[in-house]
Amino acid sequence: MAYNNSDWAAGFQREFRSFATDAIHVGQEPEQWSSMAVVPPISLATTFKQYAPGKYAGFEYSRSGNPTRNCLEKAVAAVDGAKYCIALASGLAATVTITHMLKSGDGVVCMNDVYGGTNRYFQRVAAEIGYDISFADLTKLEGLKAALKPNTKMLWIETPTNPTMKVVDIQVCSDVAHEYSKDIIVVVDNTFMSAYFQRPLALGADICMYSATKYMNGHSDVVMGLISCSREDLYKRLKFLQNALGAVPSPFDCYMCNRGLKTLNLRMKQHFKNALAVAKFLEADTRVEKVIFPGLPSHPQHELMKKQCTGCPGMITFYIKGKLEHATTFLSNLKLFALAESLGGYESLAEHPAIMTHASVPENERMELGISDTLIRLSVGLEDEEDIIADLAQALSAAHAEN
Repeated sequence: MAYNNSDWAAGFQREFRSFATDAIHVGQEPEQWSSMAVVPPISLATTFKQYAPGKYAGFEYSRSGNPTRNCLEKAVAAVDGAKYCIALASGLAATVTITHMLKSGDGVVCMNDVYGGTNRYFQRVAAEIGYDISFADLTKLEGLKAALKPNTKMLWIETPTNPTMKVVDIQVCSDVAHEYSKDIIVVVDNTFMSAYFQRPLALGADICMYSATKYMNGHSDVVMGLISCSREDLYKRLKFLQNALGAVPSPFDCYMCNRGLKTLNLRMKQHFKNALAVAKFLEADTRVEKVIFPGLPSHPQHELMKKQCTGCPGMITFYIKGKLEHATTFLSNLKLFALAESLGGYESLAEHPAIMTHASVPENERMELGISDTLIRLSVGLEDEEDIIADLAQALSAAHAEN
C-alpha cells in the first residue's frame, strides 16, 4: 500500500494520480471554442439558436445545459473518479435533487450527526411529504443493520460528520447496505473532505455530493452544489431532475467554481498542515477540554481516516473548558478568525454550532450528539500558521482571564 511522503500526511493514502492535471485540463480544452480561449468563457446566453426545429448544436436552453456549466461538470467528474457530474444551485439543492429520485413511502437512513440543513430538510420537509426518514449512528455497524428496513431505498452518509467529526467507514456501510438490498442508493456527503482527500465512489458509494460552497470552490464567494456518480441509470435520472426541478447554478458561479477547482490540491494540503498544527496546539492547552480532529492519533477513528483518505481538511471541533460564557467570550475576542457560518474558504472561520449552524436541530438531539454550549467549530484557513495559533491563544486567554 502506497502512502504520501510528507511528514504531515504520513500514514495516509497516496494522492490520487494526476489529480491536479485533471482539475486543470479536463473539460477545459481550448479547441471547443472558435476563439481557442485557454480559459473557458462565461456563457450568459439563456437560449441558443437551432439549425432547424429540434436540431441544435449541443445546447438549447441554459437551464437544460450551459457551456460554462458543462466545463465545470466534466472537471469535477474527473477529480471525483466519476463518469458523470451535475451542478446545482446549492448543497441543499443537491440534497433535494437526490432525494427526489425516491417516491413517497421510500425509506432514507441518514447518519445521525449531519449538517443542520440536511437534518432540517429530512425531518421538516422530506418526512412531511411522505418519505420515511430515520437516523442512525453509522459508526456502529449494529446501528446501521438495525436501521435498514424493507422500504429503505437510500443510505445517507456524512463523513467526517458536522460538527462532531465522527468518521464513517464508507466501504463497510456501502457493502452492508448493498448486501441488504441492491436497490439501496448509498450517498456520501463529501463536503468536508473535498475530492482531493476522499473519493467515496471508489469506496463503494453510488453517489458523491458536495456543498461546493465550501472547499471545492474554496473562496467563500459561490453558493453551489455538485453531484457525481458513475452509474448511467442514476445519472440519467439526476440529469432529468436537474432540468425538471430547475435548481441550477448561474454560468458565472460555474466559472468561479471551475476556477477554484484549479487550486484545490494546493489549498487542501495547506489546510491540512495548518489544521494539524492548530489541533496539536489546542490539545496541549489546559484551557481546552477536548479536541476532535481526525488527523490526531487521539481521534477514535484516526486509523480509519488514514485507511480511506489521502489527508484531513481544515475542520476542527473542540470543547473549551467552562460554560457558554467562556465559549462566547472566546469567539467574541477572535481577531484573525471571523465569527461566521460556513467553512472551507481561504480565510479562517469560527462558529458556535449549538447557536448557529445547528440551531435547527432539536435541543435533545443536539445534547445526545455532543453539540453542547462549549463546543466550538473551526475552519482553519490558509493564513500563516503562527498567526492563526497566536489568535487562538489570545482568545483563550480572554475567555479564561482568571487563569
